[in-house]
Amino acid sequence: MFAKSLVAAAAIALSLAVPTMAQDAASPDGTWVDRWGTSFTFSLCGDGTQLCGVLNDIQGDSRTEENLQFVNQEVVRGTQTGPNKWEGDIALNGGNAKATVELTGADTLKITGCRAAILCSSIDYQRQ
Repeated sequence: MFAKSLVAAAAIALSLAVPTMAQDAASPDGTWVDRWGTSFTFSLCGDGTQLCGVLNDIQGDSRTEENLQFVNQEVVRGTQTGPNKWEGDIALNGGNAKATVELTGADTLKITGCRAAILCSSIDYQRQ
């Protein structure tokens, strides 16, 4: 349940940028969907090393009134920390968790969120 809620409403923000890594990263641009049907549209933003995402739709157990308020809003913003990897905080259900967004393949992406550094969950997405 935590994993699906994690995906529901996200806002990633960090202060460290690593501009030289932008050229090494595969493009996260596009629409990404998890196995429940929740979808985001991701793109590089800022100086080209930040990741921004709009929550398009939310499905499954995460489809709550609280999380539906984030549909059609930019809810993800992360800073690149390595090739194909962005880190920051993710807002969910009124709180925050540390998050990592990582391209794991040309058409696969993983979002991992952790509360208290020990309670972590990941969700995989496919590019549409």
